[in-house]
Amino acid sequence: MSAGGFCKLPGGSVVVALTLPAPGPGEGAVRVLVHAGNRARALTRLRNLGLRAVYLRGNQHPPTPDEITAVLHHPDGLVWREAPDPTEAALWRPIRTLMRAPQSSPSGA
Repeated sequence: MSAGGFCKLPGGSVVVALTLPAPGPGEGAVRVLVHAGNRARALTRLRNLGLRAVYLRGNQHPPTPDEITAVLHHPDGLVWREAPDPTEAALWRPIRTLMRAPQSSPSGA
């Protein structure tokens, strides 16, 4: 189950923040931010990327002001980073880097 929340902006749009398990073999979590017209549209954007089981229940972990600024300044309005670690600040990355499949090298003789 994902932890997350949302924040409604003065213009009527929303920023949704979700903490999800990291895709791939590594353990951990990622924080995903989505800027959209409403909460349903934000979740639809994530589902269209392949994150089918993404739901927002409640508003326990809304985006911080820094997270809102990060997603508003990104052209896609969809960014992620490793779940916040108190010892180090992680950089926000475009969602396409998270969804990119790992490249496997061909083993040939």
